[in-house]
Amino acid sequence: MSEALVDGASFDASKRTWLIASSCAGAVGGVAAIVPFVSSFQPSERAKAAGAAVEADISALKPGEKMVVEWRGKPVWIVRRTPEQLAALPKLDSQLADPDSTRKPEEQAPAYARNATRSIKPEYLITVGICTHLGCSPSDKFQKGAQPSLPDDWEGGFLCPCHGSTFDLAGRVFKNKPAPDNLEVPPHVYLSDTKLLIGEDKQA
Repeated sequence: MSEALVDGASFDASKRTWLIASSCAGAVGGVAAIVPFVSSFQPSERAKAAGAAVEADISALKPGEKMVVEWRGKPVWIVRRTPEQLAALPKLDSQLADPDSTRKPEEQAPAYARNATRSIKPEYLITVGICTHLGCSPSDKFQKGAQPSLPDDWEGGFLCPCHGSTFDLAGRVFKNKPAPDNLEVPPHVYLSDTKLLIGEDKQA
């Protein structure tokens, strides 16, 4: 009788251990199942390539500096222009092929960026860093003055090394250059003073 009770107790203990182990395994499996579900809220690489919006933190960007983020597989430049750089923009209008971005306006910039600085906030230029000629990526030429392949009165901007197209610090192309159009300004919105959402222009 006592032996049967001992065996029964052993059986109950074994059964209890098995149930606890099964429960733990199920809990771990549940957690594992949750992680992929949560991560699915983040844009996948395929979604980014297809055009998902990309958030950019511009808090560390100083005047005169540029940062690059990727959107739709393209480099998007964010340039924080200095007051001197902004003051030089109107002086260049006569040298530009399309100073007011009236050629192909829908392709070149959203309505809110069809202004003298081609931006929402004058301080910041947000543009796709791809030359409108053959798709090369222009180089930064922010320094003023004479430089190789640039005019003596250069005010700062971008030079496409492939065929010599030049753009000012609003992404506007100079006259008589291979590039037919200004650099594209992508849809974007400020989520805060230090965060940008590129690829969408309306906050959720």
